[in-house]
Amino acid sequence: MISLALADDQTLVRAGFRSILSGEPDMTVAGEASDGAQAIELARRLRPDVMLMDIRMPGIDGLAATREICADEELRGVRVVILTTFESDEYVYGAIRAGASGFLLKDIEPAELIHAVRVVARGDALLAPSVTRRLIGEMAGRLKPPPAPEPGTLTARELEILDLIAAGLSNEEIAARLVISYATTKTHVSRILTKLALRDRAQLVVWAYETGRARPGWHTSRDVPAIPRIHPGNHFPVRDTTDS
Repeated sequence: MISLALADDQTLVRAGFRSILSGEPDMTVAGEASDGAQAIELARRLRPDVMLMDIRMPGIDGLAATREICADEELRGVRVVILTTFESDEYVYGAIRAGASGFLLKDIEPAELIHAVRVVARGDALLAPSVTRRLIGEMAGRLKPPPAPEPGTLTARELEILDLIAAGLSNEEIAARLVISYATTKTHVSRILTKLALRDRAQLVVWAYETGRARPGWHTSRDVPAIPRIHPGNHFPVRDTTDS
């Protein structure tokens, strides 16, 4: 059972998400918060698997709450997903760098929300390719990046997978592209994160842009694999279940 917490200062928004998610047989909404301080307290008390976090809330906002939750070693099992309107929430980039596992648009379709929660709960970061590239591409040139770890001992295969992750591909799509198993792909991703001392795929994409390995528009280069087809009206890569 996936345990969820909702942090948003709008009661109707929380009620809408609760209605959608609590109807799933493998999900339960354990608690709600209306501001960042409550979200932090909720995370420490309930230890939910996934917390959906709004950015703009009174008092401690979602960005500060995300930073505190993700910095707490005792809360490493709590995966934060930012909720945003995107066009106005430039703080999302900072939230991902602070440790959030991804972000969603508030106009997300119910099926996409359910899929997103399951993706994050199983340990993957939620990186909607159509949104991630635009956001990081815009923000990468504006913010001063922190010192980034060196690629070090990454193998040729690991660098290849790193590039595909930065291009927005899911583990399933990487496995299909490289003709390897899903389990092998997950092992490679885990090793990459360990070698670069990064928390998850979201931070890996940020690292790729901050260090110049990826750049806005880079996916159009003939040297980088093309981005896979995205289902019409869906921000998320189509799941390939042939190797899962």
